[in-house]
Amino acid sequence: MILILKPNISLESREYKRLEGHLQNLTNIEYRIHNVQGAEQTLTEIYLIGSTSALSLDEMRSFQAVDKAVRISQEYKVLGRHKDDSRSSGFSYNGVDFTQDNLNVFAGLCAVDSPESVEAMMSALKDHGQVCTRMGAYKPRTSAYSFQGHGKNCLPYVFELAGKYGIKVIAMEVTHESHVDEINSALDQTGRPTGVMLQIGTRNTQNFELLKSVGRQQEFPVLLKRGFGITLDESLHAAEYLASEGNQKVVFGLRGMKTNIGDPHRNMVDFAHVPVVKRLTRMPVCIDPSHSVGARFRSPDNILDVMNVTAQGVIAGANMILVDFHPDPNVALVDGPQALRMEELPTFLEDVRIVREAFEKRVDLFK
Repeated sequence: MILILKPNISLESREYKRLEGHLQNLTNIEYRIHNVQGAEQTLTEIYLIGSTSALSLDEMRSFQAVDKAVRISQEYKVLGRHKDDSRSSGFSYNGVDFTQDNLNVFAGLCAVDSPESVEAMMSALKDHGQVCTRMGAYKPRTSAYSFQGHGKNCLPYVFELAGKYGIKVIAMEVTHESHVDEINSALDQTGRPTGVMLQIGTRNTQNFELLKSVGRQQEFPVLLKRGFGITLDESLHAAEYLASEGNQKVVFGLRGMKTNIGDPHRNMVDFAHVPVVKRLTRMPVCIDPSHSVGARFRSPDNILDVMNVTAQGVIAGANMILVDFHPDPNVALVDGPQALRMEELPTFLEDVRIVREAFEKRVDLFK
């Protein structure tokens, strides 16, 4: 059961203390408090854990501090969209809204290779009104001998250039809890000119100790990518690890499934699950067309497969796009064959705008 308190109610208030006293007297039931920061107000949610079936919803609703009482109807206790719970969902971070109703584009370098590439990318993004990007500093690779990223050494100039070009949020993968400390240190060193969304990659979706560690910090939001060889349910449970530790600012990323059935694409595109994740949970949903397709295939109508796949995700209601660009893909140190070129950025953004407008018209059609 979840108790949703009235907006901005204080945990020091008399109304809350009455509720707290009642909860402390319940037998075999524990409770956890989660604060949810919305765009306009902060909500406090109390999760009752244990034998709650005998508890009366009406009794819980009778407390003055309680705005709503909801029975948990899904296994995803914190992030799940529960019965009779149709609230608008999402969060704001560093001036950017992440909800199930809007769309943000994170175009950038799969792996940072040089200050020149970073500056060229961020300059192009600013020219086209974009405030988000992806920049890979830590790169887990299949081969032990492949480029693993520049790590903490590139963070200062990435953050400084982000501040120079007005980039508000950088999606950056981490593979160890020490990376979070390195990011924090580099942000302090550069005067915190930008924000970071920590990315948990597909290889670490079930690295539960990493999930718990990243979940315990609540400064940075998290982009959790679906595991490439596990079920959707298993990946959603991985997201719960983050939320159960206190960090509910989670975006769920679809990036394709590892199977030869998807050939010739790198992975089997799973973007049909965009509305499924939004139905089952309150998380915004990200798509990663670059890692789904994996190459610059082009259809007879001259549209790149990466753009066609992006359109599939956007028309299904995606809220974030993570896509690879590079000033010169031929010299990119990671995933150059799938990266779009800088001159293709305006076409990509216009295509996204067209498809997003079509999605919004579809939503209006069914109101």
